[in-house]
Amino acid sequence: MSQSANGQDARASAKLKLAAGAIGIVFGDIGTSPLYAFRETFVGPHPLALDRLHILGVVSLIFWSMTLVVSIQYVTILMRADNKGQGGSLALLALISRQIGRSRYGWITVLLGVLATSLFYGDSMITPAISVLSAVEGLTVVEKRFEVFVIPIALALLIFLFLLQRRGTAKVGALFAPIMILYFVVLAVLGMIQIFNNPSVLAALNPWYALQFFMVDKTLAFLALGSVVLAVTGAEALYADMGHFGRGALRVSWFGFVMPALLINYFGQAAMVTSLTGASAAEAIENPFFMMAPDALRLPLVLLAMCATFIASQAVISGAFSVTHQAMQLGFIPRLSILHTSETQSGQIYIPFINWVLMVSVILLVLTFENSSNLASAYGIAVTGAMVIDTCLMAVLLFAVWKWKWFTAVPVIVLFFVVDGAYFAANATKIPDGGWFPLLIGAAAFTLLTTWAKGRKLMRERMTEIALPIEIFAKSAANSATRVPGTAIFMASSTAGVPSALLHNIKHNKVLHDRVVVLTVSIAEEPYVDAANRAEIENLGDGFYRVVLHYGFMEETDVPLALKAIDLCGGKFDMMQTSFFLSRQTLLPSEKPAMMLWREKIFSWMLRNAATAMEFFRLPTNRVVELGSQVRI
Repeated sequence: MSQSANGQDARASAKLKLAAGAIGIVFGDIGTSPLYAFRETFVGPHPLALDRLHILGVVSLIFWSMTLVVSIQYVTILMRADNKGQGGSLALLALISRQIGRSRYGWITVLLGVLATSLFYGDSMITPAISVLSAVEGLTVVEKRFEVFVIPIALALLIFLFLLQRRGTAKVGALFAPIMILYFVVLAVLGMIQIFNNPSVLAALNPWYALQFFMVDKTLAFLALGSVVLAVTGAEALYADMGHFGRGALRVSWFGFVMPALLINYFGQAAMVTSLTGASAAEAIENPFFMMAPDALRLPLVLLAMCATFIASQAVISGAFSVTHQAMQLGFIPRLSILHTSETQSGQIYIPFINWVLMVSVILLVLTFENSSNLASAYGIAVTGAMVIDTCLMAVLLFAVWKWKWFTAVPVIVLFFVVDGAYFAANATKIPDGGWFPLLIGAAAFTLLTTWAKGRKLMRERMTEIALPIEIFAKSAANSATRVPGTAIFMASSTAGVPSALLHNIKHNKVLHDRVVVLTVSIAEEPYVDAANRAEIENLGDGFYRVVLHYGFMEETDVPLALKAIDLCGGKFDMMQTSFFLSRQTLLPSEKPAMMLWREKIFSWMLRNAATAMEFFRLPTNRVVELGSQVRI
């Protein structure tokens, strides 16, 4: 066998391993949808008759929704829009911003990306609640008397899940792929048995049945979209997790394994219900997923479903940590304390504040909505809102970045605006029944993110206005202050001017170290920066240096580690001979505030409660000095 053939075999084997690993991490959210999606279209807020027209119409809508939204929009088109391998709304936003960021309409794109991120937080609260609750409710199919234990068991599982986060998921993650592969195989087997008994249900592959549903029952068909869309929740996760596995592996696992298993199960649920009549059909539709299994296998199926929902919830929580880290790096969220749970995987992080907020929110959701059917009313609006925003960003991408011809781009964009817009409109009808919750969370997150971004921008502008040019300061200060041994590193948010900590140090201590470094950490609009381009160094003379460290928005900002690699800045850095000086700003009320007063108060609160730069930049705790300053914005 030739060397090239061996190489191809090795690459194919590596892709298959990645594809198998992705099944355990990425597809949990969309994979647990069969637990409730088909059921909700019939027993949700707008019940449908259990006749052939409605059953085939619904399963046809599910098939074509999965094909158009997940397979074509996300897996085929958006996965081509990778930001150096990374996906997701923020990565897409950063990719587009590099092209049109300074144009007249660049700010609209930024707001859309921030809004999609805000809606994600609402989704990340509801997904664990509805997934785990729907699985635990399977116990009532095994034994009706278990009903009183559903909420306590669900809460116990969810609390355990959030407590587990601090320990990291590397060890547990090794079990994820085998469990989820088994889960999808079981989905397919259960579905195939029912389809074999009633193969006529496969007629729903024809889109005519979906169209017929709309022609005969327009209003109910439109409202049914609000539940049908539950079958495609998790599409955004496929795109967001592209950086971990690569688009090739995700496409293999989606088209080759996950999508067929899901569709076979949905068609199986439809086949089972259409084969029943009267009271039997009414009983089956209350929980068709578990009713497909024989009595003896229902309890093992419930336990397997619990494991699958546990894994799906874990993926969403990890996603919330990852999105928060990206938003921090891009300047939309104040610094939060981050713990790294793996010595080898930099992406495995734990953010205590986000974890506890999610846990409290999920517990309140379970106690307030009480069952998965009620939660389904709250679910969907955040997901469909994010889908519409992704379609808007996709439109900008096709025209401004990829430069598609209008006659090619317009039909594609119109198609997805119609599809995603219809789902969003259908879910908007559920706002009074619970859809208000993710919108409320999204609005609160959007307010916080935009307030922090604007306040941070204004504060930097004010500090730049009053800052002295570093070159002039270096020449005048070099001979007017006593020099002491060692290195002083002054952290600066801007690459221009003298940091306030340096001015306060010379004013009060009247000394300068032999080597003075003004250091700025700059976050690029790309996920990773090559190590060779990490440091930008400028020698200002008289022992003064300006250093800019460049990081991608997916990287951790470990300043001491980066400094160890620098030797063109007056020699190597010895951390035991180096002091880090940080500025901590206090906001003062301004006579003419540039922000509304209530937003200024929010920004001031966020500034006070932000983690210190010492934690964020991983500075040695015994080598840090903080100096305060006051700023008006």
